[in-house]
Formats: sequence, C-alpha cells, structure tokens
Amino acid sequence: MDASSASPAAASSPAFAFSSPPPVENPRSPFSKPRPPSSISRPSYLVETPSRPLAHSSSSSRTIYSDRFIPSRAGSNFALFDLSLPPSASSSSSSDAGREDGSGAYAALLRAVLFGPDQGVAPPATPDRSSSAVAGRSPSSSSSTSSSVAFWTPSRNIFRYKAEVRRYSLAEQFEDELPGFSHIHPRAPRKVPRSPYKVLDAPALQDDFYLNLVDWSSHNVLAVGLGNCVYLWNACSSKVTKLCDLGVDDSVCSVGWAQRGNHLAVGTNQGKVQIWDASRCRRIRTMESHRLRVGALAWSSSLLSSGSRDKIILQRDIRAQEDFVSKLTGHKSEVCGLKWSHDNRELASGGNDNRLFVWNQHSTQPVLKYSEHTAAVKAIAWSPHVHGLLASGGGTADRCIRFWNTVTNSHLSCIDTGSQVCNLVWSKNVNELVSTHGYSQNQIIVWRYPTMSKLATLTGHTYRVLYLAISPDGQTIVTGAGDETLRFWNVFPSPKSQNTGSDIGARSLGRSHIR
Repeated sequence: MDASSASPAAASSPAFAFSSPPPVENPRSPFSKPRPPSSISRPSYLVETPSRPLAHSSSSSRTIYSDRFIPSRAGSNFALFDLSLPPSASSSSSSDAGREDGSGAYAALLRAVLFGPDQGVAPPATPDRSSSAVAGRSPSSSSSTSSSVAFWTPSRNIFRYKAEVRRYSLAEQFEDELPGFSHIHPRAPRKVPRSPYKVLDAPALQDDFYLNLVDWSSHNVLAVGLGNCVYLWNACSSKVTKLCDLGVDDSVCSVGWAQRGNHLAVGTNQGKVQIWDASRCRRIRTMESHRLRVGALAWSSSLLSSGSRDKIILQRDIRAQEDFVSKLTGHKSEVCGLKWSHDNRELASGGNDNRLFVWNQHSTQPVLKYSEHTAAVKAIAWSPHVHGLLASGGGTADRCIRFWNTVTNSHLSCIDTGSQVCNLVWSKNVNELVSTHGYSQNQIIVWRYPTMSKLATLTGHTYRVLYLAISPDGQTIVTGAGDETLRFWNVFPSPKSQNTGSDIGARSLGRSHIR
C-alpha cells in the first residue's frame, strides 16, 4: 500500500489500533509449498505506526508495519481449557464486548486464579495519560490506549504468608519414590547412658594416683594389674585369665598394650619392665635400668617408653639387645604420664613436678616445656582429629584441663573442672573427650570439643576414678577406682551410625569378678 491509495479514514485512525492485514501480492517462490486455506479467522498482530510524509509530498503518507508483538485476546476461548470466568468478570464482559483485546476478561480471570474468586480487591486507578504526552495522538485515542493497557494490580502483597497452607519440601515429595533417599532431619542432642552396663569386682586395685593399672588392647582384651598379679579379661567371651604373678616381693605399677599384636608391657615396683606374649601367657624378656618403680608406659611401634619415680624416661627398642637406646632427662620429680602422638612423632610426658614436656623421636631434652599446671600432670591425651592438639589435666591443686598446639607452641584454652583430673581420652569417632576425676566429686565427664560443653556427668564410683581405658571400637570406656570396681560405660557413638546404642551396651547388666 502506498501513500496515494491510503484512505482519509486511515490517516485519522489511532496509532496503536489493531487492523486486519491488507492483501499483499507476493509472487510464490518455486520452492514454497501452497498454504491450505484456513477457515478460522486469526487476529492480526501487525501494528500501524504513525504516518510519515514522503520526501516528494508533504501531505502524503504510507503505512509501515512493525515486527513488534502485541497479543490480542479477543478470540480467546477460556472454556476450551475448562476455565470459567468469575462472577466479577461476567458482569464486566458486556463492557469488554466492544473492546478488541478483551483485556478486562483476561485480567479478571488471572486475578481469580492468583487470589481466589472474588477477593474484593479494587484495582488501582489507571494513570491518566494526556494527549500531550504522546505526539501525534488525539485525546480519544489516548484514553482508548490507556484503558486497553490498564494493569490490574492487587493492593496487597501477593507473597504474603498463609498459615493455612501446608508447605511441602522436595524431600517429602520424592522420598517415598526414590529408593535409598534419606531425609535429613535436625540432629537431636545425643543422650549418654548415665549407668554402667557392666561392673566387675577388682580386688586389690590400688588407690594410687601415680599408677596406670588398666589398658585395653586392639584385640579387645582388658589388662588389669591387681596387687602383684596381672589379669586379662576378654571382652568378647568375658573369660578371665591370670597372666603373671610377680611374687610377694614385687607389685604391678603399670600395664601397657602394644599398638598391634599381643605384647603387653608390665612395669613393676622394683623398676623392672617385663614384656609378655599374652596369647601364650609367656614372658619374652625383662628389662631393668630404672632404680625405682615404673608407673607409666607408652608404645610407639616397637619402641617402648617407660617413666619412673627416678625422674627418668627410658626409650627401649624391644628388637635391640640393650635395655634402652636413649635416656630422656628433664623432669624434677616422678614421671606419672606418658603418651605418644598418633603419628608416633612426639612423646608427651607429665610429672609430679607440675610440668608437661614434649619430646621428638631423636631428642634427649624436651623440645617444648609447659609449666602452667599447678599440680601433678598425669592426664595426657593427643587428639586423633587435629594434628598437634594435646590435652593435659592437673591434680588436686590445679583441677584444670588445658589444650596446647604443639605445632605453633601455643596454649589454646583452659577449663576448671572443679575436681582432680586423673585421666583423659579422646574419642576417635567424634570430636569429644572424656575426663575422670578424683577429689572431691569422683565423677566422669563427657565433653564436646572445642566448646567444652558437658554432654554427660557419670557417677557411681565411691573413690577417685584413677584408671581409664577405651575399647578398640571407640564406643566404650572402662573406669577403675580404689573402690575395687571396674565399670563399663557407653559414652561415644559408633564410627558409622553415630548412634548411642550399641550391641555391647544391650547385654544384661550384672556384676562379676575379675579374679
């Protein structure tokens, strides 16, 4: 269509009014297929733009069709999709009958779907667009355009919270249909049983703070020093075996299992260290060189460290013929605590001189010295979770558990427990530790690290809880006291399920004898 063929009515039509497309005579391409005639009339999406004068005539104009897409819903069949107009929309359908785009009916239907039928929300007033705001528009066309593009917006927030609507999570929708899908629930605080599941009588178990008379092997066998004898209790079969008898002239001061195998070291009151093969109840060798009792033992592979009342620590290689391969000096009083780190690179020692020392594999003098404790340091434990994290506990005049970073040589924290700290042991399954105490409460405390919040306080012993060992699976501890009892507690979760219950704790409660 050119300017000469445009009718006068077309020149005065609204700028954004919809119109049917004029016939276009385009020669058919030889590769195009004939289009079948359609019996359904389709609305036009062509937009008539304002006329522009041609260069050769100031009064002539032509119509230019743009590719802008403005939908028309005049021919929408809502009943085809089982959508019925709300009552408010049906009342206004008569007023929309003359409107070509049918936006009023569509807006009413959309509002009913979003907000429910008849929410009683009044649409905001349509902004008044004057004809002077749009060049080339008449007042009538401007009002017609404004009414056709009126936006119906509710006066309240459509994202408001509705308490009556139940919310479903993605896990709830699919957990029944997907095999192996585990729904994650908030973890409740773990409950630790407050009573021991087993109690063993241990006659002649000494009430001496400086001794270490209980240890649990990797083969689930408990070794206990009672007077001048060592007894073995098999945790699987509950069988008790007498390993050795030192005679009336000597007594057991410490026991310590090798990290692997069935070798048990026994420290005596006469300063001797005996190595026993527990599977055959046979003594392999006896090593001397200490002048006084040996109250502390610690293994590092084939290397055995022994601490004595003579203030000396001897490093013994059981493969060598010599009684010891090196001597560690530095303590000014009896050595009562010894622990090798989990990587076997550092040895921590505590003494009755209130000192905590750290040694490496080749040193004969301590590489780190800590003197913050104000009482004897017997309780020593290396963390299996953080490299170089060491915990130590002080005696009656101290009552504190302190944490050290041996990598940076720094004091991390300190907590006053209110009682003499006798033993410490870390859980290998979770980041927690257990402490046993003496004067004045004789309690057992399970701590969560690093917050040092108490998970449980266990009581039952009537004397100081001087002895502590942990089972090879890391779930159970055994405590011993001068009340001549050994008590077994479930305190840590399993490494996989991390549940409080375990098979060993489900056994019948009872009291039996270690000998």
